[in-house]
Amino acid sequence: MPAAGSASGSGTAEWYRHFGTVDAPGSSPCYADWSLHIADDPRLIARIDEWPYNKRQPLLMLAAARFLGAAVAPYAEFRTFMDRHWDEISRTVLSRATQTNEVGRCVTLLPSLAAIAAAEGRPLALIEVGASAGLALFPDHYSYEFDDGATVTRLAPAASCEPPAGPGEPPVLRCRTAGPVPLPGSLPEVVWRAGIDLNPLDVRNPDDVAWLEALIWPEQEFRRERLRRAIAVARQNPPLLVAGDLNDQLPSLAARAPADAALVVFHSAVMGYVSADGRARFRATVQDLALDRGCHWLSNEGETVIIQEDGSAVVPEMDPGRLRGNFLLLHDGQPVAITGPHGQSLDWL
Repeated sequence: MPAAGSASGSGTAEWYRHFGTVDAPGSSPCYADWSLHIADDPRLIARIDEWPYNKRQPLLMLAAARFLGAAVAPYAEFRTFMDRHWDEISRTVLSRATQTNEVGRCVTLLPSLAAIAAAEGRPLALIEVGASAGLALFPDHYSYEFDDGATVTRLAPAASCEPPAGPGEPPVLRCRTAGPVPLPGSLPEVVWRAGIDLNPLDVRNPDDVAWLEALIWPEQEFRRERLRRAIAVARQNPPLLVAGDLNDQLPSLAARAPADAALVVFHSAVMGYVSADGRARFRATVQDLALDRGCHWLSNEGETVIIQEDGSAVVPEMDPGRLRGNFLLLHDGQPVAITGPHGQSLDWL
């Protein structure tokens, strides 16, 4: 997603073309095809341009259609569905947000979380900003497989983490690795977890769960299955989720974290929805927390919204081609890894 505040108007077609040529291929042939057709469909682009800028993003519109029953089909059939259901699609787009609660990202954050717990010699207190339903707040309840091409390293929850009463076992999060990834020997202990979101989703609400499933790209059934397993985990003990702006809520929520735990504030694919001023304010807020109580900060974001010390979104020491279509993981502002946007890969720097 282009950073908040980008130009709108005719740029909408280019937004969909970029999604169809860069973001979707390799993950969803259906979304790639639909997006490229939409980019060349002036009448549909004109309709989309009637929405506020932050509601025109491809994934939001496509998820709204899927939420309402659009089948994986050739574009002509999808276009007919859009015409028949446009009013409902518009209502859904205007009332919802792209709150993809991609639990797979936990696998790329885990080495950093474990390193923090080990260095501090204390359990963790987690705050996720842009938490959606809070599924990424349970890294200690999931199982993991790290594959470097020669060896698969497996980690599982401690016996004290009870399995869910719902369908099956907790999800297994798998990741391809490269470079000197500091793989932990065990999962870190988490004693407190909380999240902030403009509109938190409730894992006990069927409509919210249906929306989370609609945000999964059509062909990625494995992501849908692990989402369902993660929801079953979260339903056992739903996390504390606070509604509001991340900058307004973060200081007071951090004050509620136990003082004897190492506080970690983290986010993935969130800063693209925050204005440049909001991102600068957030950096200052986290830095204040670091000074006040030794807070750690993990940022896992796309290349256009990486927050550098000087306020830019450029990493001068890195070839931009390495970041194309990927995220950059920063630990306390320092680049440590390139990550797949759904947690599929971890390339340690």
